[in-house]
Amino acid sequence: MIGIDVASIDRIKKMYEKFGNKAYERFLNEDEIELIKRPETAAGFWAAKEAASKALGTGIGKECSFHDIKIKKSKLGAPKIKYSKEIRKKFKIKKSCLSITHESGLAIAVVYNIKK
Repeated sequence: MIGIDVASIDRIKKMYEKFGNKAYERFLNEDEIELIKRPETAAGFWAAKEAASKALGTGIGKECSFHDIKIKKSKLGAPKIKYSKEIRKKFKIKKSCLSITHESGLAIAVVYNIKK
């Protein structure tokens, strides 16, 4: 299944300016926060997690939280996504692919899940 999401870079930037790291802790773990060097990256991660939850058919909420989804970067800097063990098992996820882009104040992410 495919999920897509768009996030306003300015909205994420203002959220960080108002609440600092607490804003990031709402949707990112410590390792993910360390990867954030610019608001574009944070907005991309937000969009990626929303897209990942949509690819499950649930959205962020009771079935899947922001913290059930982890984002890392490959050695070449490409984004990688992984669901928690519980989510992978429940939704029978074998592999997930992620693409993130940002342009003109928006971050867009697409997630594709391959089921077992």
